[in-house]
Amino acid sequence: MSISTPGGPERRPTVVSTGKKPAAGRPAAAEKPAAKAGATKPGGGKGPRAGAGGKGRKPVTPVKVSQGRSWGPIALFVAVGVLAVGIIGIGAWAVYQGAQPWQKRADAIDGVVDFRKKDKDLVKGGNHQPGTIKYDVSPPVAGPHNQAWQNCMGDVYDAPIANEHAVHSLEHGTVWVTYRPDLPADQVAKLKSKVQGKEKLMLSPYEGLDKPISLQAWGFQLKVDNADDGRIDEFIKTLRVNASIEGPNALCDQGVTATGTTPRDNLQQNMPEQPTQ
Repeated sequence: MSISTPGGPERRPTVVSTGKKPAAGRPAAAEKPAAKAGATKPGGGKGPRAGAGGKGRKPVTPVKVSQGRSWGPIALFVAVGVLAVGIIGIGAWAVYQGAQPWQKRADAIDGVVDFRKKDKDLVKGGNHQPGTIKYDVSPPVAGPHNQAWQNCMGDVYDAPIANEHAVHSLEHGTVWVTYRPDLPADQVAKLKSKVQGKEKLMLSPYEGLDKPISLQAWGFQLKVDNADDGRIDEFIKTLRVNASIEGPNALCDQGVTATGTTPRDNLQQNMPEQPTQ
């Protein structure tokens, strides 16, 4: 392009070269390059959808895999629950039973005979007589008796003892366990383990029993067929000491320790006085 000046020749403008040629297709400085496809946007979005309207890719919902119900833990839970209920029930029943008067617990023992209801005169006690006494119940459970009692500190006698001394021990709260002389040795051993060394208990053979084993307390009797019968323990637990009509402090030591069915009247004057209740 030429520039005319008044009165002078036409001059061309001076062009200062920088030595650099503009790049072909290079945008103007004011233009911003377009975003490249797949470029990362702030916030983690990618690609054209990430930049469109500021929304990211729609999250993919995870696929749930259906599984069968696990019955093992459920069964275990149910079993534990049933066991707990059973234990609680047994405990409650035991508490209830323990809260019952001992007389009711005694009468609840299957097969027990309560002579306190059948013959009230028989169980009055305190009737001391010398010599041999005839008893209507065998083995005797109450009635008149010798002034001397049989030692009942868990004593195990290997021969019969006098009824007259044994009945006095019953009056003191003893449970007297008797058995046929021909009872097998292993059965006798089981009875011995229940009695030996335990106060207010004694064991002896007894001729003429109509059952292999017979248990006596003051006014009560139970006859069973073998030493494994659970009623034996129940009878002892319920009536030992409780059946006493002279109180829990009635003596069981310092009594007759000899065997034989004839009462020892000569021992009467040497018997200690009973403690008052």
